[in-house]
Amino acid sequence: MQVLLTLVEQYGLWLVFANVLALQCGLPVPAYPTLIVVGAITARGDVTVAQVIAVSTAASLIADFAWYFAGARHGRRVLRLMCRLSLSPDSCVRQTENIYDRWGAPSLVVAKFVPGFAAVATSMAGMVRTRLASFALFDTIGAVLWSGVAVALGWLFRDAVNDVLAVLAAAGHWGFIALLVALAVFIAVKALQRYQLIRSLRMSRVSVDELNDLLTRQTPPLVVDVRSRASQTRGRIPGAVWIDSHAFDESLRACGLSEQTGQDVIVYCDCPNEASAATVAKKLMRVGFKRVRPLGGGIDAWIEKGYDVEVAG
Repeated sequence: MQVLLTLVEQYGLWLVFANVLALQCGLPVPAYPTLIVVGAITARGDVTVAQVIAVSTAASLIADFAWYFAGARHGRRVLRLMCRLSLSPDSCVRQTENIYDRWGAPSLVVAKFVPGFAAVATSMAGMVRTRLASFALFDTIGAVLWSGVAVALGWLFRDAVNDVLAVLAAAGHWGFIALLVALAVFIAVKALQRYQLIRSLRMSRVSVDELNDLLTRQTPPLVVDVRSRASQTRGRIPGAVWIDSHAFDESLRACGLSEQTGQDVIVYCDCPNEASAATVAKKLMRVGFKRVRPLGGGIDAWIEKGYDVEVAG
């Protein structure tokens, strides 16, 4: 353990760079503990607060710009990849779209402080073609603030941090094992949260081929689109009505659906595991709709099959 602490003292800036870069690339490795520890070490004079913040910001920007350009080129496939890498709930895509659609590039200033948002926001910025200059400005401000808060905490509570480091050093290899166990527990908790979400939303899906057949029948099902406003530009399944999952009751009344409980209902979104669709499907069942199913694969599967879409009004 003493060797590890020595490495932190001697190569703290490199450790900060590697840890922050890994986190911003999407890996589930928390960087705040490293920034706080190195922030505490700055009081010894080996490195300065400005150096730590600069290195952390540089690592953040390298990853963020990579995801920005990937989002601009590959669109929603990158958003889904980011959501999976981050171990955040699948609905993070939907939440990010709502936040970014409302606030735009300035939301990047606080993105790294919002769980589940930072992992997707940079790709979202590229996907919606945010101007590069605006992205660079607000993302840089956000990276500096995020890094600065962690380093400031380490510097302010340096005595407490040094006490913890002393205890870990005294514990020898057991201290190192404790750190590994803590990291493993963190990743396991995030993975468990994701598993529990998917399990809670487990219900039968309807395939896009089945839906296409149902739409040709004399009594077609009610098709509900629960994507964000930003996603409506891709078109929607013909005849679909839009429900805002974050204003469910109001949307339901606006569509005049509150009394139509005997109709088949198919709900679709564009997020991994149809999380948003399944969530709204359960809400519809609670208010009286009997036969409600999410669309397996969502709008992406519908488009990939070559079925028609219409421009949202």
